[in-house]
Amino acid sequence: MGRPRTKADLLIAATVNFEKLNEMIAGLTEAELETPFDFSDSAKKEAHWKRDKNLRDVLVHLYEWHQLLLTWVTANQRGDNWPFIPKPYNWKTYGEMNVVFWKKHQDTTLEEAKDLLRKSHAEVVELAETFSNEELFSKDVFSWVGGSVLGSYFVSSTSSHYDWAMKKLKAHKKNCAGK
Repeated sequence: MGRPRTKADLLIAATVNFEKLNEMIAGLTEAELETPFDFSDSAKKEAHWKRDKNLRDVLVHLYEWHQLLLTWVTANQRGDNWPFIPKPYNWKTYGEMNVVFWKKHQDTTLEEAKDLLRKSHAEVVELAETFSNEELFSKDVFSWVGGSVLGSYFVSSTSSHYDWAMKKLKAHKKNCAGK
């Protein structure tokens, strides 16, 4: 399935990829869960390959991006002029924000992270359901969305982000198999 361009496809992709992610998590062995992530010997250069050290880190990252979306949408629906990436960060410095999220959750347990993500996923899907297809995928519906469409933020915070997490877990499993 390509990137969702309708409300129906958005809801299906978010649900299917969330289920796939959870199936992948359920299939992790104890050794894979206990082995810290280490991608230092690969060509993976993006900051997140060094940042996340375990499954908990990945799950709280997804949770925090759900929170960004939920806060942004509800604040702007209230009439507040709220950016998606909160100050002092922006789209050029959001990597620093991700590190703040990572630090914030170093005492969060894996079980807490799973619970936070499960609840926030449900909240994001519930919020998406309140919008029409046109509101989600037509330009210039909401001034606060800018030049994009609202649905793209939902896709990025759900199905696309879940794909990112699954790629990271697959790479970790491959590393563990090679040891």
